[in-house]
Amino acid sequence: MNSVLEIRNLRVNVVGKPILKGVNLTVKQGEIHALMGPNGTGKSTLAYTLMGHPSYEVTAGQVIFKGADLLELEPDERSRLGLFLAFQYPVAIPGVSIANFLRTALNARRRAANPADKGISIPEFRKVLKTKMDLLQMPHEFAGRYLNDGFSGGEKKRAEILQMATLEPEIAVLDETDSGLDIDALRIVASGVNTLAGPALGVLVITHYQRILNYIKPHHVHVMLNGQIVESGSADLALHLEEKGYDWVREKHQEKVEA
Repeated sequence: MNSVLEIRNLRVNVVGKPILKGVNLTVKQGEIHALMGPNGTGKSTLAYTLMGHPSYEVTAGQVIFKGADLLELEPDERSRLGLFLAFQYPVAIPGVSIANFLRTALNARRRAANPADKGISIPEFRKVLKTKMDLLQMPHEFAGRYLNDGFSGGEKKRAEILQMATLEPEIAVLDETDSGLDIDALRIVASGVNTLAGPALGVLVITHYQRILNYIKPHHVHVMLNGQIVESGSADLALHLEEKGYDWVREKHQEKVEA
């Protein structure tokens, strides 16, 4: 049975100010969804709320995933359940290699599922990591670099795609993955997402621009304005937004925009 992430009437405040004002969205394994909208409409707030950032105060709603309400779980519990978030601005961790970081993360998941698990051995992990890097067409020496330390924007995003490949989540949320990328880096990152996408992975791509959707083809496109999803449609909706902008959406949903 496919896993489903179901967001029900989610309302969130940041520093006492309402940002999300009743978000409803369902993402299933095997589907690619794109969430679009102008800056400041609540897209990234949704991503951070899903992963349990403490600065975001949930005032109403539920987020149901595999029978649990994610809002009642700690961030690490959400991750172990099969949720993954690729950050807009990944943090650098000098002194910790990508390989060590990923092995530690994998072992934490295994021990959470079975406290008696001694963790993946170094030779076994190297084999897994090499397979994932070959799948994503990444040079093996990349895994020896310190996580995001001195990385370009494209390298940071590639590191996150490698994390996603290694941890094998069931639902991945990609927050502004195209932010700050040149066209070559964008193609590489999109290629990684497309390689991993399939029946076992549901993806929510959060973006301001349509250009990443030239390379990652969504099944569903949603538009967020003023903390609510006001339009949903096929991939054609993203092309329409690229051509016409967001003004027509604002005019169509004037009452919600002003609420």
